[in-house]
Amino acid sequence: MSISVFDLFKIGIGPSSSHTVGPMRAALDFTRMLEQRGCLQQVARIRIVLFGSLGATGVGHGTGPAVILGLEGQAPDTINPAYLDRRLAEIRQYKELQLLADHAIYFDEQQDLRYVIEPLPQHPNGMRLVALDMAGIQLLSREYFSVGGGFIVDEDEINASDQAIDRSTEGDIHIPYPFDSMETLLRHCAEQQLTIADIVMANEKCHRSETDIRQGLLDIWQVMQACVSRGCEMEGVLPGGLEVKRRAPELYHKLKSRPEAALRDPLSALDWVSLYALAVNEENAAGGRVVTAPTNGAAGIIPAVLHYYMRFYYSGNDAGIVRFMLTAAAVGMLCKRNASISGAEVGCQGEVGSACAMAAAGLAAVSGGTPEQVENAAEIAMEHNLGLTCDPIAGLVQIPCIERNAMAATKAINASRIALNGNGEHFVSLDKVIRTMRDTGADMQSKYKETSLGGLAVNVIEC
Repeated sequence: MSISVFDLFKIGIGPSSSHTVGPMRAALDFTRMLEQRGCLQQVARIRIVLFGSLGATGVGHGTGPAVILGLEGQAPDTINPAYLDRRLAEIRQYKELQLLADHAIYFDEQQDLRYVIEPLPQHPNGMRLVALDMAGIQLLSREYFSVGGGFIVDEDEINASDQAIDRSTEGDIHIPYPFDSMETLLRHCAEQQLTIADIVMANEKCHRSETDIRQGLLDIWQVMQACVSRGCEMEGVLPGGLEVKRRAPELYHKLKSRPEAALRDPLSALDWVSLYALAVNEENAAGGRVVTAPTNGAAGIIPAVLHYYMRFYYSGNDAGIVRFMLTAAAVGMLCKRNASISGAEVGCQGEVGSACAMAAAGLAAVSGGTPEQVENAAEIAMEHNLGLTCDPIAGLVQIPCIERNAMAATKAINASRIALNGNGEHFVSLDKVIRTMRDTGADMQSKYKETSLGGLAVNVIEC
């Protein structure tokens, strides 16, 4: 399997990589397939069916609107978030959809979009798109599966032996240091006398130049910073009906107004870390532009820890940002390869747990940690997220998701510090913890895996 660092760090829109970004990409793929087959202009109706977790929480996650705009040719990395609501209102008013912004068809959301809680057998995040002509004859039908982090596979790929391959990384590219376990990765580091970031960089250079890799990662860092800035400025109530008030702006002004507190409280830096994470995830909940890291539901953890590195470390610099992200990506690749980064598959341990481990590894790396200490940091972070359920209230990526990112960001910092105070030797390996995460997810009841049918989602009364 070849996963690029740019597959794990994708620019998209909120509130969910698996329920918004992935479905939008799938819908865009479907209309492009219609165009490639020369039958786009024959389409008169399109039927959308969302299954499983997409059906259970698709309303709160904005899945339907994401699919609709994907059919119109919009992509999650380029769409203007402000455009989404305006265009959706037009579609609903005039009952007209512009396929690939080129071919108008009748579209009635009440008739042509269905939410089905029962999942398809292959995966809990399934969707079916069907294109019909004027006579009601089927032109094309495809099933897609959003497997976490914005990754999608279709009905053919889901049955392949390696369903984690994303179509953006397919091919027979030979990478110099293949690894499917941390054990193998550490062996490469020892044999070549390279860091984990060096190994990932060498593999990544099979796809693009080192200059492009570094610039691409710094561009992603710019998007992360812009997201934090917006989150610290935007006030009001988050959409969806829970009336959750944005807290980041108030906290930001509070921290700015009392700089002397940092002289008295040695833990005041953690208030800023919490702020960074809250800002990102409130933006995500509002449908703003974020970076999947590796998912939208966990999008605030890595930016928060990166801000901590840049603003609270004397050594914080662009080279460190690149090293952090390459190291974090290695851990994310292993989580995706050997378990999952999808809340619908393994619960929030796969989203927040993976992001926490990635952030801990990245911070340990830029703090001068050895590959063994980096692995230990990731292992500690993941181990203490095992069993974390995904039970969002009302299907919204708000409670407990927003606070959960702040908690995991501080946990990542602590895991890194514990590892750096050791010599890298520890009892449980990261590979074993990732395997445990996978097994725990398999044993977890489906109501705790992004269906809003269990946990907090049913034990908190919506007001």
